[in-house]
Amino acid sequence: MVPKKSSSLYWSLFYYENWKMYIAATHNGICFVGSQNQPFEELGKWANYYLPGNDLIRDDEKLQPFADELVLYFQGKLNRFTIPIFYHGTPFQEAVWKALCDIPYGQTRSYSEIAQQIQKPTAVRAIGRAIGANPILITVPCHRVISKNGSLTGYRGGMEMKTRLLELERDFTNNGKDILSDQHEHF
Repeated sequence: MVPKKSSSLYWSLFYYENWKMYIAATHNGICFVGSQNQPFEELGKWANYYLPGNDLIRDDEKLQPFADELVLYFQGKLNRFTIPIFYHGTPFQEAVWKALCDIPYGQTRSYSEIAQQIQKPTAVRAIGRAIGANPILITVPCHRVISKNGSLTGYRGGMEMKTRLLELERDFTNNGKDILSDQHEHF
């Protein structure tokens, strides 16, 4: 993967109730949502690797529209983000990340289902690696991916964060269906 240079990487520290995470964007859109309660180094290491040579500038005002959408998400008032996303991965990773954005709020999909969706049915492990490399937590909803048998699997933000996000979405869905125990019968 060739790193993309955009000259400036704007960041802010997002706080809402007991959620705290670093967020970052370029002029092209949001490009990083960090793990809950992780230090600035998580963002710094990611930026140095994927967007080297970009100036890292704190700008709460530039990130406010995204922070506003995150607040609405955590309040159950937004189930699909509308701000631009700046994807920066391999073509395969970007295809996987875009497929994640098609998973409806309050629902889950298995790795196998994502593989089928992008027409790479034998690439389940590669799908898992691409999901694990997703730098834009919550917005690109990799927390909605579970194992084929319905159990929770790894998450860059940690299993506690994944569980809390799925519970939050379950609590705000119309039918209150328990998506944590949703079984997928397609595969």
